[in-house]
Amino acid sequence: MKITYLGHSCFKFEKDGFAMIIDPYKTGSVPGYAPLKEHANQVLSTHKHADHFGWSEVKLAVTRADTPFMVSFIETFHDDKNGALRGFNNVIIVDVDGLKLVHMGDIGCMLDDEDLKKIKGCDVLMIPVGGFYTIDAKQAKEYVDKIAPKITIPMHYRGAGFGYDEIGTVDKFTKLFEETEQGQSELVLEKKPRGHKVIVMRGKKADV
Repeated sequence: MKITYLGHSCFKFEKDGFAMIIDPYKTGSVPGYAPLKEHANQVLSTHKHADHFGWSEVKLAVTRADTPFMVSFIETFHDDKNGALRGFNNVIIVDVDGLKLVHMGDIGCMLDDEDLKKIKGCDVLMIPVGGFYTIDAKQAKEYVDKIAPKITIPMHYRGAGFGYDEIGTVDKFTKLFEETEQGQSELVLEKKPRGHKVIVMRGKKADV
């Protein structure tokens, strides 16, 4: 299957001709990102903020296609005040061909042990690292240590010419690891990955 990082917290999963997009951003909601204007068979969002709920940016296929993806959710909060500051957030779990992909959305709190068990050892973890609106780099590292994914992809951070001024850069997260990889906008998984690696993917829709 193929994972494409479209930027900010938006990813596209493709398998057997079926495409699913998670957390599309609305045009103009995130500085420095071009309009998505994507096509997919299914769209999911972790919550309803504009930078994650731009469903109008995705044109849905009119022909029916059977999904290869099994989807489940963990209800969480967008902050560490039980949602009092920014509301709720869903962790999205996608199972496909023996692979488990976990998108943490704009999580702003720590999961309890019972929920952590549901995603422990996942193959791919997509996690926010910028802080302010979400967990920060150190909290994201704590999650990685607890979950022990095979591949970690940081998201929701600021870079040169893109992202919110309030959030941190990705290097605050990557410096917490001995080694990281710089990836392209696409990642193809042909079999279960081994070990652990952090891959900083390039947002395909960044204007820079």
